[in-house]
Amino acid sequence: MKFLRFLLFPFAVIYDLVATIRNFLFDVRFFNQTSFSIPVIVVGNLSVGGTGKTPQIEYLIRLLKNQFKIAVLSRGYKRETTGFLTLNSNHTAIEVGDEPLQFFRKFQDIIVAVDANRVEGIKKILQQSASEIVLLDDAFQHRKVKGSFYILLTKFDDLFVSDYLLPTGNLRENRTGAKRADAIIVSKCPEDLTENQKEIIRNSIEKYSKNVYFSSISYAKYLSGNEPILLKDLRNYEVLLLTGIANSSSLLHFLKSNKVNYHHLNFPDHYQFSSEDIDNILFKFDTLKGFKKIILTTEKDFVRLNSLIKNCYFIEIETSFLECQKVNFDNLILDHINSFSN
Repeated sequence: MKFLRFLLFPFAVIYDLVATIRNFLFDVRFFNQTSFSIPVIVVGNLSVGGTGKTPQIEYLIRLLKNQFKIAVLSRGYKRETTGFLTLNSNHTAIEVGDEPLQFFRKFQDIIVAVDANRVEGIKKILQQSASEIVLLDDAFQHRKVKGSFYILLTKFDDLFVSDYLLPTGNLRENRTGAKRADAIIVSKCPEDLTENQKEIIRNSIEKYSKNVYFSSISYAKYLSGNEPILLKDLRNYEVLLLTGIANSSSLLHFLKSNKVNYHHLNFPDHYQFSSEDIDNILFKFDTLKGFKKIILTTEKDFVRLNSLIKNCYFIEIETSFLECQKVNFDNLILDHINSFSN
């Protein structure tokens, strides 16, 4: 497969040329960028999928929601509606997308909206609410918005500095695009990452941004669902694991390290489950031989599955910064907001 992708390298060169010209025209202001009177914090990546943008947005919500009025704007990937929508309790994942609905259900007193046109989306948020900060989800390449602060995520075992442009690799734009970042977070790191490993990674990334941070995924101590199940007791169950996310490797590693007996059904990212899919899932579940058995999925998939499968569980995750970096990162964000001027 890798060999076949390298055969497509000429197309990657063309892709690079088009993306580079586009970025240059934004840089020299030939293409217009719209800035706003409040901080707009952009979270994104250079590569396609799986870097941990959703838990990073949630981290920022937790950091800021008690001091500021927060709005989150997403395009609502794979939703069946168009235009601008402010989420309410009647919306479904099909209408607004799974990630925005997860934000809405998880956090009180914040605005969550979707719009593929981010400029118009922010304008409508400001017209309809007293939001003081907008968090833009997955918008690093959406250059029509002039963000006030850019956070770039790159996965520990798939760093952008070692990747290639589509279709040869997974990069959406040239690595030099990382220079727009005010902070680069190496996400999904192992918790026992050594100082030597950090230094090697930092040396490869610091030419793009001096603010380099390392984060990992923390899992809740219990499963969420019909009734809480302690995570340590999960090894006593036979588990049917359903995932429809870009990269499930971190979750699989976590379950293996906790000696969980699971059977994995892997679906494409943001997959919309059909009634036939649900029938097949339930049939597979019925064939499991364990006396104690459950269906386990990710929090993002649960948003789409909980109305379709009654006895479904998920493990809540959070972004955690390694060692003392949390304070430094939090201060970087708060200093930006407190010193912001349009």
